[in-house]
Amino acid sequence: MNKLDLMNLLSTNAYPGRGIVLGRSADGKSAIAAYFIMGRSENSRNRVFTVTEDGIRTEAHDPSKMVDPSLIIYHPVRQVGGQLVVTNGDQTDTIRDFLVEGKSFGQALHTREFEPDGPNYTPRISGILNPDGSFKLSILKSADGDPSCCHRFFYTYDHPLAGEGRFIHTYMGDGNPLPSFEGEPERVVLDAASAEELAEQMWAALNADNKVSLFVRYIDIASGEYTQVIKNKF
Repeated sequence: MNKLDLMNLLSTNAYPGRGIVLGRSADGKSAIAAYFIMGRSENSRNRVFTVTEDGIRTEAHDPSKMVDPSLIIYHPVRQVGGQLVVTNGDQTDTIRDFLVEGKSFGQALHTREFEPDGPNYTPRISGILNPDGSFKLSILKSADGDPSCCHRFFYTYDHPLAGEGRFIHTYMGDGNPLPSFEGEPERVVLDAASAEELAEQMWAALNADNKVSLFVRYIDIASGEYTQVIKNKF
């Protein structure tokens, strides 16, 4: 699989939906996690990322305009010991609870499936980043829009290479219904020297009308210390 230009993937897709990037910095010293959300409706766009004790959560920018919070208000990022969980929904909490009980990322996601938002049946995408920089990604999706069957895919990256990552997102592009992501997580170049630089690049590449919020964290693998950036349209 060839390495792809992450910024080109973002700038040429008006609506990838929600996306996770996990990988390693070009100098090999930092593990990288990024997560973004986009929106087409006023309800979806009426959100911001805010910092919590163990990660981030989505909140309404204007609570008076919130219509249905069920699939758009959640914790996208939570720290569990040395592990970082990143997802596009409330399965973050499911994974966190299972890990605390000594169970696994995979066991947690076998209790969940795609979102109940027919006809899109938005995939649930999830990742877990370990202290040594290794990571896993998963996508739970309907069988070509048929909600009677859930397809579960898991990808493990034990020795991530310096300067690259994997990118998974909910949609292949805009449409009605929205076409679910297909194939293996995309192999992308990660050559930004810092969380600030990667956040600036990704924010500039995301569609100006549809982008809502972005989170980027660089974690020093040796010390566990991190720097992070949050960008909100509002």
